[in-house]
Amino acid sequence: MKTYLKVIETKKDYEIALKKFQEIFHAKAGSEAEKEAKLLALLIEDYENKNFHISEPDPIEAIKFMMEQSHKSQKDLAEILGNKGNISKALNRKRKLSIEMIRKLSKCLHIPADILIKDYPLAIYTNAEQK
Repeated sequence: MKTYLKVIETKKDYEIALKKFQEIFHAKAGSEAEKEAKLLALLIEDYENKNFHISEPDPIEAIKFMMEQSHKSQKDLAEILGNKGNISKALNRKRKLSIEMIRKLSKCLHIPADILIKDYPLAIYTNAEQK
């Protein structure tokens, strides 16, 4: 089986490469098809990195997602962070995460600190809500 691999430059090239990759994905270890699949994976990854920008998650959304995934409640986080009010305010975007909160959340929820440290908008609320 001789295949011509080339740099993926168009959407059509990409679709053809994906189809071919699916066909040979489970190739026998050490076979020519496996070598081709490895090269094709690199070419596909290169095209995706250049053409499909995936933004990093919002810190609060990342926390909520990981809470859901790890079956943790706000009460669980309050026990870790030491203050139920602060975690509630942070999750409702009424206060920013502190460095200490970022460290603890990163450790307990396994979220990279560089995601948690990203800036994010606070919720807009009225004077009555501030009291």
